[in-house]
Amino acid sequence: MTQPSKTASLLDLDRSNMFEVLKNFPNQIREAISIGAGAPYFQDSSHFPLLVFSGMGGSAIAGDLLRCTLQGYGADDFAVMVNRSYNLPSGINSNTAFIASSYSGNTEETLAGYRAAQSKTKRLLCIATGGELKQRAEADGVPVITIPSGLQPRCAVGYSFLPTLMTLVLHHAVGREVVASILHAIHTLPPFLDAKAQEYSRPDASNPAFALAQQLRGTIPVFYSSPLLEAVNLRWRGQIQENGKHLAFGNIIPEMNHNEINSWALPQDILDRFTIVLLQEAQTSQPRMNKRFQATKGVLQGRAKNLLEITAEGENLLAQMFSLLYLADWTSYWLALLNDQDPTEIVDILALKAAMSS
Repeated sequence: MTQPSKTASLLDLDRSNMFEVLKNFPNQIREAISIGAGAPYFQDSSHFPLLVFSGMGGSAIAGDLLRCTLQGYGADDFAVMVNRSYNLPSGINSNTAFIASSYSGNTEETLAGYRAAQSKTKRLLCIATGGELKQRAEADGVPVITIPSGLQPRCAVGYSFLPTLMTLVLHHAVGREVVASILHAIHTLPPFLDAKAQEYSRPDASNPAFALAQQLRGTIPVFYSSPLLEAVNLRWRGQIQENGKHLAFGNIIPEMNHNEINSWALPQDILDRFTIVLLQEAQTSQPRMNKRFQATKGVLQGRAKNLLEITAEGENLLAQMFSLLYLADWTSYWLALLNDQDPTEIVDILALKAAMSS
């Protein structure tokens, strides 16, 4: 069978054309930057010690990215807590900033969190395409960042993340010393991702995402990363699970060094069904973390079918994070097709939602 017919056969499974959505991701980033440049901010612009970002699934990952990005750039002006629940974490008060993020605007857990936050703080901000969250926020006089609709929430991470980051940076919620670094990194993303879009959209072995999907096929990937890449780690798992309909797990180094590393011994009859994936920054200022990754690799070598190392690319932290995020998107896409799955379909999620609404 020739390569073109193989390509056509694979793409026939992509009935909702996620291929074009993924390939257009650099333009989503451009539009998200434009939205962020004019995004509203909290009505109370005074300093706050804690930001609670409330969302689920593809919307919540924006909060994780926000937390890791600010940590990586040394913006320790406030703590970021991501809330994935109906209830709010303890400690929220009038000094807390609260962001409710729901792509559809109808996520019941996020709506419950928003209602609870209204009695705790007046420093509120919402991000949605529309739906009940936007309607409630506008009726309550709460600022809303409105983003484009028409995508699966997991495909809209640029829209969910960058406007939120930009409004915090442009309104100097973070120290001025990191503002320039973050803004520079944001504006270098589109051309960097343009090149990746061309590379990752080729359905052949010269495409790292396609080749990686072939390596992961038939195995259960387990992803390990540093805390700085925790959001990226979570994204890899979520995309493989949702796009690929494929089990995936993960953990953080050094925590896994104190427990999980000891579990790669039993049961022996299934260990060859796993692939260990080490997600690493291009460079780190923590030599002890480098040593831990190498020591972990040494201990786990030969314990699973594959042990793979994926190193981020890019001239700055944000580019490195997005190089891995975009690779995850495309790898999970090709994995779905290789497994005869439509990457867009979410049959079990929709069945669960139907059961919850009945």
